Amino acid sequence: MITSTACRYAAAFVPLAFLLTACSGEREPTQAEKAAAATVPGAPPSAIDDVKAANATASNVKESNDLLEFAYGYPREAAAIPKLADWLDKDRAAKRDALTAESRRDRAMAEKEGFPYRPHSHLQSWQRVTNTPRFLSLSSEIETYMGGAHGMQSFETLIWDRNRAALLRPLDLFTSAEAFDAAVRDAFCAGIKRAKAARGIQPPEGDTTFDKCPPASAQTIWLGSSDGRYLDRLTVAISPYEIGPYAEGSYKINVPVNSALVRVVKPEFARDFLPIR
Repeated sequence: MITSTACRYAAAFVPLAFLLTACSGEREPTQAEKAAAATVPGAPPSAIDDVKAANATASNVKESNDLLEFAYGYPREAAAIPKLADWLDKDRAAKRDALTAESRRDRAMAEKEGFPYRPHSHLQSWQRVTNTPRFLSLSSEIETYMGGAHGMQSFETLIWDRNRAALLRPLDLFTSAEAFDAAVRDAFCAGIKRAKAARGIQPPEGDTTFDKCPPASAQTIWLGSSDGRYLDRLTVAISPYEIGPYAEGSYKINVPVNSALVRVVKPEFARDFLPIR
């Protein structure tokens, strides 16, 4: 439904018949009517954004043949932002080109050496973590297979800053990676121990590769919101081999957004965070 603010702006420019139907609440206006109201001089930006989001279509590209399997998708909230959609389209093209080149190389090698070739794959889907007035936060889980004994899972993250009209990474919102790590280390490391214990995994004996807690900043960070207004949720995604053997799989560790973390947020973004009490 068109907001009351948009209706007030439209009143001076749009025929009364439209306003009575679009603004009275009697029925949901059509997309054409919404677009007309959004283009009225002085209409609030939110009205235009609402129309773009409603008209945007999620992107989901898939390809499968005897050489490769490729999939790359992103939600309509991202498709509604032209600059972000352009970046995602370029990222998709670059990853498909890289997969194609490596697949052709490995197939040629397999034919030369006389062993079977297994199609390679890159399957990636961007999902909305949260959509606040300022930020659109996206997470991505990636499944790849390059002909070995097993595939691999990895993660990506990005944030679109509407104020800057720019693409950011979560760490860009903090004063430094070192400050971020210091603020979350205790909660992050404790979260790893709890997650392992929940899977029945005991701490390794002796000084091994997997008995150390890695820097959270070296993993994939997802920032979210519980109320759609402030960033108050943080998840650290950890790929296989980072804190355990492949058989353990990946981990997703929730870390509290507390006052210690908010203190190391850059001043420009401080008002966009809400620490838990």
